[in-house]
Amino acid sequence: MPFPRSSGILLHPTCFPSRFGIGDLGADAYRFIDFLQQSNQQYWQILPLGPTGYGNSPYMCYSAIAGNPLLISPEKLKDEDLLAEEDFDHLPAFPGDRVDYQLVIDTKIPLLQKACNNFKHHASPEKNQEFADFCSNKAYWLDDFALFMALKDRNEDSSWRTWEAEIARHEPEAIQKAQEELSENIFYYKFVQYEFFRQWSELKTYANERGVNIIGDIPIYVAHDSADVWANREIFCLDEETGEAAEMAGVPPDYFSATGQLWGNPVYNWEALQEQDFHWWLKRFEAMLDYVDIIRIDHFRGFEAFWSIPQGEETAVNGEWVKAPGDELFETIRQKLGKLPVLAEDLGTITPEVLALRDKFDFPGMKVLQFAFGSDPANPYLPFNVPQNCVIYTGTHDNDTTIGWYNTASDWEKRNLWLYLGSISPDGINWDLIRLALSSVANQAIIPLQDILGLSTQARMNIPSRGEGNWEWRYYAEALNEELSDRLKNLTILFGRASENS
Repeated sequence: MPFPRSSGILLHPTCFPSRFGIGDLGADAYRFIDFLQQSNQQYWQILPLGPTGYGNSPYMCYSAIAGNPLLISPEKLKDEDLLAEEDFDHLPAFPGDRVDYQLVIDTKIPLLQKACNNFKHHASPEKNQEFADFCSNKAYWLDDFALFMALKDRNEDSSWRTWEAEIARHEPEAIQKAQEELSENIFYYKFVQYEFFRQWSELKTYANERGVNIIGDIPIYVAHDSADVWANREIFCLDEETGEAAEMAGVPPDYFSATGQLWGNPVYNWEALQEQDFHWWLKRFEAMLDYVDIIRIDHFRGFEAFWSIPQGEETAVNGEWVKAPGDELFETIRQKLGKLPVLAEDLGTITPEVLALRDKFDFPGMKVLQFAFGSDPANPYLPFNVPQNCVIYTGTHDNDTTIGWYNTASDWEKRNLWLYLGSISPDGINWDLIRLALSSVANQAIIPLQDILGLSTQARMNIPSRGEGNWEWRYYAEALNEELSDRLKNLTILFGRASENS
């Protein structure tokens, strides 16, 4: 569906300042919402909010629906009398500009466990009822997830494929026995989900009341080592004996990698999904709409055809395109849930069939200015070529920052950019591209906070195909100041993107 002319900022919650070493849903999240409102921004785009595993990627989570417990604010738990200030007396000296994930885990998990214990023994009847209602309403995913995480603890964090056979196959008798044996740990995992969604819901309400809508990210694939694959083996292409991915997801060689990207996720068994009337996907979209306002579908082209790589390959080179029933899926979703507020990430190898699928359902696509200046005037990312029904970015979480990109751009790209701009302004190349995005005809313009802050490559969020060292960047609280807000606000008003109520 088309959206009104507007703009917003791309920032993952892990990037917020916090004395706990990682951004969370506490005070600085609310300060960021205030900054958005003061700057006349109507959207906050985030990455997936799920619990991350090895590599800390929000695109490789233990659940497609659960929230990341590391984002829970201990200070808000203190406000609930589940923790006390003295619990924070011996916090380590966290780095201020990045996330040290292992140090954060070692610090925050004991705090969450203590809060859970206090809740179990001291929660009021009203809180206990609220928790029970949450567990009942979310049981369709929460029961499997909480048991999955408890089993990972019992099996020293090993993949579900190495668990005892009956449990790995999700056999009912073995599941029931495990639920009884691990009931205490299951309670803990349900508690942290209850707290995550309670805190997230409060933050979302605060944002919505200030005219800010949240754009959430739904990855097309889920991690192999996840509750989703473990509990729903029949809808994924798995080796029946070992549980390994018989066909793996990825993309062919492209702008980011000469050998493509081998993600390793199992691809879907679309025939099985069709036989179930896409029930799993319907529940996933429903769950997303519980806690975001707009859904960005990551790797949208995979719903028309996906790159399938045989088991055992070490790169994505030897894959093949396989047709997917995206038309039937989105038709079913529209029939069951109505016309959804969806954005389509349509970057990469795009065919006329992918564009037809996107346009049939009126999904806005994406345009990235960093891709605009490396070819000729027909380049689809140049501002004069973009359609109205799209979202334009200076860059995404997978790109370098604009300053980092410019510093390493080819002479050809720089020459094209100079000719297009006329000159580089004293404000810097980052603000030149921000102006291009805001002034374009695209209905929505989304700017990464790193570009607004004028940061270079050290603030990059992700380098695709690099397994470690991503997703760590954080900003300092003083970075969001009135001068920056006024500059962004004035440009937003100048280019007709401010809310009518601002």
